[in-house]
Order: sequence, then C-alpha cells, then structure tokens
Amino acid sequence: MKEARAFSPCHITGFFQILDHPANSLYAGSLGAGVSLSRGVETVVKVSEALKSSLQVKINGSASNSAEVSKHVVDSFLSRFKEMENFEIIVKHHIEVPTGAGFGTSGAAALGLALALNDVFGLGISKIEAAQLAHMAEVECKTGLGTVIAETFGGVEIRVKPGAPGIGEIKNVPVPKDYVVASLTFGSLSTKKFLTDEKIRRRINNFGGKLVDGLIEEPNVTNFMKFSRQFAEHVGLITERIRRTLSAADETEFICSMQMFGESAFTLVEEEYLEELLKVFRNYCSEGRIIVSGIDFKGARLLK
Repeated sequence: MKEARAFSPCHITGFFQILDHPANSLYAGSLGAGVSLSRGVETVVKVSEALKSSLQVKINGSASNSAEVSKHVVDSFLSRFKEMENFEIIVKHHIEVPTGAGFGTSGAAALGLALALNDVFGLGISKIEAAQLAHMAEVECKTGLGTVIAETFGGVEIRVKPGAPGIGEIKNVPVPKDYVVASLTFGSLSTKKFLTDEKIRRRINNFGGKLVDGLIEEPNVTNFMKFSRQFAEHVGLITERIRRTLSAADETEFICSMQMFGESAFTLVEEEYLEELLKVFRNYCSEGRIIVSGIDFKGARLLK
C-alpha cells in the first residue's frame, strides 16, 4: 500500500463578489478578500491495487457519507487518469476546525486531496493543475468559489480576478508577523443555500466589488477588517449570537466581523492584545468555541 500526505490551510472569507456564470468552472469564482490559517486540513491518501475501483473517505477518524467534494475530486481524477483505475483508495482528512462554520474546510480538503492523489499515483501534473481540479470540484458542488485559490497561496489575499489557480489572480495584503486570527464560532450555516439564494446573491454583488476596489487602493489589515464588517452588515445574515459578539468587541474597539459563511465571528489581532480580545469572547459569549490560529503564508503543500 502506497501513501501520500498533504496539508492545506483553512481560510476565512471576509467579503466577496460572486462571479460564477462562466459555464467552464475553471473560470468561475469570486472577487474578495480573506485570510489563510495555520490550522487546516491534513489529508492522507492510501492506495492499493484491487480488482475494481473503490473509495472510502474518513473525516477525523469516522467514515463519511457526506464528503461530496472529496468524492467529486476523486471522480475528476479517475475520469482523467486511466492509470488510477482498479485501485482501492482510502482518504483520511484530519480537520482542525469545525466544518460548515466559515473556515473553508471543504476547499482545504479538496485541495489537499488533489495534491496527495497526484503524488501517490505519480501523475506528474503541476501543483497548479491539481489545484484547478480541486477548485472545479468546489464550484460544481456549490460549497465555495474563491477558497481554493486563496488556500493554494496563503497569506491575507485580495482575489482580483476570478477563476481557479493559474487563471484567477490574487494580490497579497501586507500583514505584520505578530498578527493572529481569533474566531468565536457557534455553528454552521449552509454555503450552498446562500450561493443559490437570488436575494442574497444580489446583496453580495451590489457591494462586494466596491470593497475589493477599496482594499486594492489601501491594502492593510485594518481596512480588511473594516470592509469585512461593512459587508457583513450589508448582506444581513448576522445572527443574534454574532450580533452580541460584534457589539461586545465594538465596546473594546476591536473590529470583528462575520465569517462567510458560518455562525462565527473573527478578527485579526496583534498577539499582545489577544488576551484582551479573548476576555471579551469569554465574558459575553460563553456558548461559543474559541479558535486562535496563526496565519499560513506558505499555502497548500505535500508533507513528507
């Protein structure tokens, strides 16, 4: 049995504009901005020859019947690479953050899986080509639009042209090394539901593109957080628990916003002020789960 392993950072989107009309999902995507986390998804792929092809996906040790995006990635590879036929494929995702809560876990799982499949089967395609297959799977499953390109490269990014890695384009927002990401998460929201809701899509697209232009003009962490908050207020999906968190943070002059899409609040904060912020999270929002992460500047990669 051969195996390969890969890591992909998770990712929080602060604001975005939907550009998913191209029929070819390579060119569909989003403009927007977000941050890649040093917490992410580690994916192990084990393969052995078999009489017929089979696939098993485990998430954090449990067999999963709902890993739609991972299955889509494997199917895409199988249809393209005949040398993968007649193998038993076992995929194990270890996810360090809650799923469905605005951390880009499906994109990270798809991306790590694509890199590991390429490696374990010796397919010889580039990292960018493997990432393109992950991007297409996510767009076609309606679980995300710009997450994969962001996670491919890491950092705090502005997505300035839609599409998969190698087609879309990103610019980096300079961020001092002492910044970390702090999140308070209460639960999941459905990305698929929001990406297919015409009213919400209109609200997103009326405002998201203007904020991208503003951040390109003055790319810094403060503007990223300020514009993310303006976007969350405009789109109008802030829940009661998120509202309580945002208001409590406002009183102590921390700019927090809502993660797109999850019932979670986040901010980028200098490490020396982290404890002060966490005190706010603990005092006002005891039912949430606090997650603190560094920023990943490397992007998705194979692990040896």
